[in-house]
Amino acid sequence: MTQYLLSVHASEEAWQRSPEEMEQAFADTAAFNEKLRDAGVYVFAGGLRPVESATVVRRSGDDLMITDGPYTETKEYLGGFWIINAADLDEALSWARQAAVACRESVEIRPFDDETQRANQ
Repeated sequence: MTQYLLSVHASEEAWQRSPEEMEQAFADTAAFNEKLRDAGVYVFAGGLRPVESATVVRRSGDDLMITDGPYTETKEYLGGFWIINAADLDEALSWARQAAVACRESVEIRPFDDETQRANQ
């Protein structure tokens, strides 16, 4: 099994949804999480607070600078993620499709580096 990161790329508009829309998206995402657990592929998941809550530590020569806000200006930000175990990319894609429907945002799929997986076993 390979571990995959399914990362949610949320647009600024995602934070502007009505309370009812957000509540339904959270309910659908919770149901998706349960489906992952039932299938035995769930490793870890988390949702992130709005991008305004971010703090960045940057290296500048030998110094470290701490700034508020996101790392870069963009139209989409990391909004949450899942780490799953999947047999192959096709299986990970199947789960990512379901994740995108549940959370109503784009989902990127990336396998973990083989060395990282070995180090975590």
